Amino acid sequence: MFFRLFKNYMPRGIYARAALILVLPVLLLQLLVSVVFIQRHFEEVTELMTSAANIELRFLQATVNAATNLQSAQAAVTALGQPLEIDTELPATNLPPEDIKPSIDLTGWPVIETLRAGVPEVIVISLEDRSHVALWVETKFGPLEMIFERRRVSARNPHQLLVIMVVMGAIMTAVAYFFLRNQLRPIKRLATAAADYGKGRITKFTPTGAVEVRAAGMAFLDMRNRLERHAHSRTMMLSGVSHDLRTPLTRLRLGLAMMDSDEVEPLLRDVEDMEHMVDAFLNFARSDAEDDPEPTIPQHLVEDLVKNTTHAGQAVKIGELSGPYEPIALRPFAIRRALNNLISNSLRYGTRAEIGVSVTERAVRFYVDDDGPGIPADKREDAISPFVRLDMARNQDEGSGVGLGLSIVADIARTHGGVLRLGESDKLGGLRAELVLAR
Repeated sequence: MFFRLFKNYMPRGIYARAALILVLPVLLLQLLVSVVFIQRHFEEVTELMTSAANIELRFLQATVNAATNLQSAQAAVTALGQPLEIDTELPATNLPPEDIKPSIDLTGWPVIETLRAGVPEVIVISLEDRSHVALWVETKFGPLEMIFERRRVSARNPHQLLVIMVVMGAIMTAVAYFFLRNQLRPIKRLATAAADYGKGRITKFTPTGAVEVRAAGMAFLDMRNRLERHAHSRTMMLSGVSHDLRTPLTRLRLGLAMMDSDEVEPLLRDVEDMEHMVDAFLNFARSDAEDDPEPTIPQHLVEDLVKNTTHAGQAVKIGELSGPYEPIALRPFAIRRALNNLISNSLRYGTRAEIGVSVTERAVRFYVDDDGPGIPADKREDAISPFVRLDMARNQDEGSGVGLGLSIVADIARTHGGVLRLGESDKLGGLRAELVLAR
């Protein structure tokens, strides 16, 4: 449970995680050294030094108490204070109401506690002046003020060790991160190339870095090249089949057109259906390989598409156009063909359609709503599959289709690293087809 909760707060990026791996041990080490060394070592050193100073302070206090009068006491502490380097005042005035210690003082409390434990009748202690210690004790002639240098009772500038540790830790972490970034950069480039290929873009990539990273990069390039060769071979094969089939179909159509018979009309329709199926196979196999990505504003694409369909007499209107109007790398011809398929499919089984687009930082979402009968939820996955025709088919071509209408749209979505989703339209009550493309 703890590790699962900790995992939710871990950074997502590889650079951020590498920085955390570098910084966290350094911080823990500095914290441990600060607690163990500074808090224990400096406190022990301070206690020993302060205990040694207590001897001199007690001697001055005892000298005052042994004097017969105030004048002799003042003369005695003045004579002793000079060689001991302790400034004295008897009787002292303007005593602070309580002990004074700066907010940032690593050895302040050990000095105060050791003085109070080693010198009797301490009234108040002040460490306000960081370079000196002021101590007031009770005597028979009144308060005795004793001021001496702070370096006699505590190590000088103990915080310098902590500052040096922090500075050197930051420098070493930066150096280590610089070298580690050079090892992480090839992994980042590999991830970018793989993500771009999933979105239908070919990014130049050269394997670099450690041996294992180079091996992963070479494997990715081999896989990408095989997929490209496979897609090209599929396109060329079906293009050739389509071309070879069109020639005899054309001759058959001409021969039937020259015949005068009542049975010719059904045969001509069969020839037209065969040509339509050949074109459908070719469109499905082609996947718009010749359509290169180019900067395209999705909202303008939708507006042009609706304008063309409206001129053709189709009942299509523009829906929601949200998001910034900025160019995005898309295959415009492929997107138009996909949206045209969705609109044709909607108007074939409905009376009107609505098309819109939503642009976000991570995706572009086109949608087409209609008022038709829709597709049951348990058959939507089958409707997208190629060569599948439902009983109330929404993905078939009019007449004798082959079940490739929505399959072509799904294939175009995959070439952009996206997906085709089918659902229910809340606006028109029919089918909602969403073409979601990754950016």
